[in-house]
Amino acid sequence: MSKATQNQFMPNYAVPPGETLLDTLEAIGMSQAELANRTGRPKKTINEIIKGKVEITSETALQLERVLGIPAGFWNNLERNYQDAKARLAEQERLMHHIAWLREIPVATMVKQGWIQPFRDKVQQLQEVLNYFGVASPELWQARWHDPGVAYRESSSFRSHPGAVAAWLRKGELEAHRIASSPFDPTKFKEVLGRIRGITRHLPEDFQPEIERLCAEAGVAVVIVPELPNIRISGATWWLNPNKAVILLTLRYKSDDQLWFSFFHEAGHILLHGKKDVFLEGELSDGKEEEANSFAGDFLIPARKYQQFITTATLSKMTIHSFADELGIAPGIIVGRLQHDKRLPFTHCNELKRKLVWK
Repeated sequence: MSKATQNQFMPNYAVPPGETLLDTLEAIGMSQAELANRTGRPKKTINEIIKGKVEITSETALQLERVLGIPAGFWNNLERNYQDAKARLAEQERLMHHIAWLREIPVATMVKQGWIQPFRDKVQQLQEVLNYFGVASPELWQARWHDPGVAYRESSSFRSHPGAVAAWLRKGELEAHRIASSPFDPTKFKEVLGRIRGITRHLPEDFQPEIERLCAEAGVAVVIVPELPNIRISGATWWLNPNKAVILLTLRYKSDDQLWFSFFHEAGHILLHGKKDVFLEGELSDGKEEEANSFAGDFLIPARKYQQFITTATLSKMTIHSFADELGIAPGIIVGRLQHDKRLPFTHCNELKRKLVWK
């Protein structure tokens, strides 16, 4: 198969059902005037139907059935197909003026990821992208993704690469819709987060399905989607509806400490903040981001125990392992925290982090 999908056959014309009606009349030797008399329709109306200027209504289709012996459904289908074809041709003409918009969207990357199909025809490719985003036009895409009231649109990443960020978020949205979940329950979600702390010690092939299942029971859909080029985002959080939240993650840093911090950071947004904003991790420096950071840090490593550890322990792989066992979390999380706080050089103890790769 070639790199681009073969263009679907889409004729650049629409055949009015009146042409079939005219062919039928000529075949049986009936004039337009006689058909008008038999159906009770003005001759002018019959002529305008034949020219495609007047639609065949359901009532007219029944009259044609009685006079010509051809089922009303046949005429109704002809009319419906004609109107559909006219609408599609009008849309194609309109979309021709928006081809340049495709340059804002990472089409090649989305095709490579298998998110959309490739088309040689630019209009068909544009239609495919609009179908992916679930909007009818580029204008409506702008309205959907450039509302200044949403938190993530303040991020430098979104301002620089709106098409890439929107494509990534939309993929997360589509995957989240496929996850069946219970109505959101904050108490249940807090209990689930406590169980997930222990799961941080598991292998990726084990923890990913378990996290999805547990969070779905609390009304949160957890989705992991590859980061697209030109955007620097570790995670995002928003609400699909009042009863279902979404945590969208990448493997941007390819290590378990970053993945887990991102997950608990996004969980903090769900528990601490409202349901109207969309948050992109690592892009904002406002109070809500700091609150989510504090939530993640303290939930993973309680502040009192962390302070005691850094003031009394000699930092080594052995002591880090022991501290991780005491807390019941992955040792890489502790290494990442120590490195972030400049208690440990970024070159030290990285063997304790678990590397994550896409299959």
